[in-house]
Amino acid sequence: MLWVWIGVVVLALLVLGIVAYGLVGALTRLRREVEGAQRDLAPVLEQLRATAAHADAVAARRANTD
Repeated sequence: MLWVWIGVVVLALLVLGIVAYGLVGALTRLRREVEGAQRDLAPVLEQLRATAAHADAVAARRANTD
């Protein structure tokens, strides 16, 4: 009976190891994708900041002329 319990524990540890290995791989891929998206979106974010600064300047000029 002890051998059965040892087998069950070993099998459970094996399954948990496989799940953990899969999760680590998925997290690594997710991190790579997020870094790629940040690289791709950096120019767009810079343009948005420039546009927002320009819009603020235009709004300030209009507020001063009123």
